[in-house]
Amino acid sequence: MKFATVSIEGRTAWGHITDEGFHDLGAMHPQWPTLRDVIAAGALSHIPDTDEIPTLYRRGFSYEIPVPNPEKIICVGVNFPDRNAEYKDGQDAPPNMSLFPRFPRSFVGHGHPLTRPPESEKLDYEGEIAIVVGTGGRRIPQDSALSHIAGLTLCNEGTIRDWVRHAKFNVTQGKNWDGSGAMGPWLIPFKSDTQLTDIELTTEVNGELRQQDRTSRMLFPIARQIAYISTFTTLVPGDIIVTGTPTGAGARFDPPRFLKPGDEIKVIAQGIGTLINGVRDE
Repeated sequence: MKFATVSIEGRTAWGHITDEGFHDLGAMHPQWPTLRDVIAAGALSHIPDTDEIPTLYRRGFSYEIPVPNPEKIICVGVNFPDRNAEYKDGQDAPPNMSLFPRFPRSFVGHGHPLTRPPESEKLDYEGEIAIVVGTGGRRIPQDSALSHIAGLTLCNEGTIRDWVRHAKFNVTQGKNWDGSGAMGPWLIPFKSDTQLTDIELTTEVNGELRQQDRTSRMLFPIARQIAYISTFTTLVPGDIIVTGTPTGAGARFDPPRFLKPGDEIKVIAQGIGTLINGVRDE
């Protein structure tokens, strides 16, 4: 099943996406106001199919980020070999992963344009897989870490490149501009390790392939990410970990190829789907 959060008829709703449209499951389960509540209840894999659900919207809805108001969004940087090589610092691989936070307001849903602010024209794309925590915990062992995942979604971790370098020790201000990134379209329940072991992740801009790699090549596999992050902070249901982007972002071209209004970006991953966004000026 594909679970989504949408805006429809002036309200926010959650439900199931099929070829027919949006099925309003929230109306059938008022005990869970949002998908985050469904996840916290451990019910994501137990929601019945929609054959007998009467409320179907074939059109007139727009996607929001799948899990509204997560407590934490933590992003992993420099997590593919070719991406690490871009830094030309002589290290084959860093001993520990780079991490930074993002705020929910910095993301829009599938189909909404990314926002390029007037302060900078250096809006860049980064296609990534994101995992949503189902079972929380602290100091989660790596060998059981994947069992803590509720579902998978996609992320365009849009970045204002020059603001990433405004300070010496962090990238937070370049990563959190309102509406600069996207997440979605939906949440795929996580049922098997094979959903993450070796899947292809690609990013296209205006139909041109820009990024391409496989999860099997991650420097820090997702199980290790969960174990490492939960060492210093308690993960709770609905938390999101954005797991890293391959090489090929616009900043790495000569000259750089930043996003501009009218561009279309697609982030694609096997078994998850395709996240599509345009670009607009604020």
